[in-house]
Amino acid sequence: MASRRPAPAPYRCTECGWTTSKWAGRCGECQQWGTVVEAAAQTGVLRNFSPVAPSAARAARPITEFTTAESPRRPSGVAEFDRVLGGGIVPGAAILLSGEPGVGKSTLLLEVAAQAARDGNRVLYVSAEESTAQVRLRAERTGALHDELYLASETDLATLIGHVDEVKPSLLIVDSVQTVSSSLSEGLAGHPSQVREVAATLIRIAKERGLPVLIVGHVTKDGSIAGPRLLEHLVDVVCHFEGDRQTSLRFVRALKNRFGPTDEVGCFEMTGDGISEVPDPSGLFLGKGAPVSGTCVTVALEGRRALPVEIQALVIPTSAPNPRRVVNGVESSRVAMILAVLERRARLKLSERDVYVSTVGGVKLTEPGADLAIALAISSAATDRAIPHQVAAFGELSLTGEIRPVAQLAQRRTEAGRLGYTGLIDAGVQDLTSALERLRLLPDSGGPGEDAPVERGASRGRREQPANRASSPARREQSAGPSRPAARVPDRIAAGSGMAADDGISEHPGF
Repeated sequence: MASRRPAPAPYRCTECGWTTSKWAGRCGECQQWGTVVEAAAQTGVLRNFSPVAPSAARAARPITEFTTAESPRRPSGVAEFDRVLGGGIVPGAAILLSGEPGVGKSTLLLEVAAQAARDGNRVLYVSAEESTAQVRLRAERTGALHDELYLASETDLATLIGHVDEVKPSLLIVDSVQTVSSSLSEGLAGHPSQVREVAATLIRIAKERGLPVLIVGHVTKDGSIAGPRLLEHLVDVVCHFEGDRQTSLRFVRALKNRFGPTDEVGCFEMTGDGISEVPDPSGLFLGKGAPVSGTCVTVALEGRRALPVEIQALVIPTSAPNPRRVVNGVESSRVAMILAVLERRARLKLSERDVYVSTVGGVKLTEPGADLAIALAISSAATDRAIPHQVAAFGELSLTGEIRPVAQLAQRRTEAGRLGYTGLIDAGVQDLTSALERLRLLPDSGGPGEDAPVERGASRGRREQPANRASSPARREQSAGPSRPAARVPDRIAAGSGMAADDGISEHPGF
């Protein structure tokens, strides 16, 4: 008896070709939503076709005959946004801007539209989420009113293209791609098939007419761009707008850029009048006032931009069986590792104390270059000795206590020198113990320029200071005044790469 021939799978994925015997909303191979259709249905792949001769304008030519003058960059009027784009908007470019709800995507693009209109370019802003009256109210508040800025509220793709044909803009902004639908595709607005159809049509219009298109995209709960992954492949530039709602600072990062680098970061600030640029955000992440124990400055990198950030630490005794470790702006796992290194290598007793570590200004540090500054801030708080304002530290800390070099070291030094940080502590110090010893932050060493009381040894019942220091001028002044130690900046600060010594900051020519 002849065996029965197995029936072909009735459903197939249009993205990867995965087959299944029953319909599924998500492909089991490529994990894309809405791509599984009946195998007999049209999948968009043509099995038989006839070659078509290209026209003279579209004929292939040697690459040396093409010039960049055919697609000059045009500044958007917002310098920080141009920085992320690589110098400006390229004609025919499709730019996708994503971000959390309420972070300020529409406000930023409305400012870009207003600046482009002031430069004499006609702009069409299509809002599919808000009415024209709502956009007008925001434009009045932010000062984005201009006669060359055209506004429409439309969710149908065909009508949107009709607006483009009628207005003939030089810049098109669509807010957002998940709320526009096409009658040529099945499903509601935001369905993967609808998102693909709308995005492909907008990108085709951008390429054929040389019209730059700015598209707003929603994000999922985990922060990734909502919709099929194909959306990120179709566009030329993918920018992510991020920021904490508790702070006014916002960052724009380029995740993909076919026309420029992807390591640039634009800095903005949300105000009552809209969004404003922050060309030099150095002062936003630094504290003010006299040197206080538990603070240290590091130079972090946000893309290609070097930003000085002040790290603050607070160490207090506790009687709880499990001391608290509270962090804000830094990774808790790295702080736990740094505490273990300080306990083992620097003999700082932190297992019976609560430790709080935070950054100033709400900035988040994820790079390992901030390890050394975190360790110095915790040591300063534990010994109650202030670090001079002229000192900045950056370096990665290993489990052995070694200070390892970080990326873009020259740029960090340049930014620190520009802001007046002449004493730099980096990998030239080699290990954490040497850095703490030169800054007088070890439990058995005196403070920088003053004799602050510190805890000595592992026993809590031992004396805090030698008897021969009780008659020093600094001790008499402290006993007569407040309990806070009077930290003094070293008399001499040497420029260049070095570390703090007894008489200031000494150079490290061998770094």
